[in-house]
Amino acid sequence: MNILALLTDAFGGRGGIAKFNRDLCRALSAEPLAAQVTALPRLAPVEPIEHVPPRVDYRPGASGSKVAYAWHVLRQTLNPQPPTFDAVICGHINLLPVAAPAAWIQGAPLLLVLHGIDAWTPHNSWLVRALLPQVDTFVTVSQCTKDRFLEWAPLRAEQGHVVPDCIDLAAYSPGPKREALLERYGLRNQTILLTLGRLSSDEQYKGHDEVLEVLPNLAEEIPDVAYLICGDGDDRPRLERKAERLGLSDRVVFAGYVPEEEKEDHYRLADAFVMPGRGEGFGIVYLEAMACGLPVVASSADASREAVRDGQLGTVVDPSDPEDVTTGILEALRAPHGVPDGLDYFSYDTFVERWHRMLR
Repeated sequence: MNILALLTDAFGGRGGIAKFNRDLCRALSAEPLAAQVTALPRLAPVEPIEHVPPRVDYRPGASGSKVAYAWHVLRQTLNPQPPTFDAVICGHINLLPVAAPAAWIQGAPLLLVLHGIDAWTPHNSWLVRALLPQVDTFVTVSQCTKDRFLEWAPLRAEQGHVVPDCIDLAAYSPGPKREALLERYGLRNQTILLTLGRLSSDEQYKGHDEVLEVLPNLAEEIPDVAYLICGDGDDRPRLERKAERLGLSDRVVFAGYVPEEEKEDHYRLADAFVMPGRGEGFGIVYLEAMACGLPVVASSADASREAVRDGQLGTVVDPSDPEDVTTGILEALRAPHGVPDGLDYFSYDTFVERWHRMLR
């Protein structure tokens, strides 16, 4: 089986979608499906390209401007030489104007992957909206995203499948707080709340504001409470000013970007992972935190509630209710540490099985 995968990024990329795409490439090329995957990323790599599976032909040379990327895709699909493709996977709704012609040229079914808030409301591109009827099958990482997408998209529920993000349970585990990091951030002998995610002005929905706003009340209950914010982006100055305005400068630490190899140690610093947002399409970070043994606070307003199985694996709060957020964080801080039973629902092996079953 030959598959053409048009992706935003994957190997050498950062963030949840890049990680999902890496897992997808590995799953498609794994036995027994053993597909040959030609993957064309839209974005140039920002990290070294490593651990590309043998059956994945990853072509970072396709990245560049929209025009350059479209030209690479067209060259790949118009080439009369083998391989021809049995399926075209469009890894993001924004890539549909390139993926739909590619599928039409190849005479192959078109599968669209939807990650989150980009698909919750009618797309701002008339071309994307016009091309949606060409989609044969779509996959969402959460039921929340599937439901929101079907509220406006001209597709049927039976065309959609939910395949949630996954976690490599061998890559994360509970462990002691690393003294060097406690020293780096000045957090020794503190009760630490942690949020890890991009600080983008376009994504002010991850729950940072909600946690900052309840932190003064939490400090009355837990005098040594501190908030460690991992991640970077153009929204960081606004959040720093907000922390200062709320009188929290001595309680809030901005760690900046955390490399992949340091994430596990940063999770282990915390006493609870808190991310009561409003726009998560799923949230791999919740799975990573739970795999490190942290109690987790997710949100009833987005798909993060699915990452904690609607409260089975963690605490779900209403981000618009500060009292509920406060109560949920206190509940998480009182909860025992340990990997919750049932986290294997999101294991990599299960992810592979779901994709293979769906493609068959």
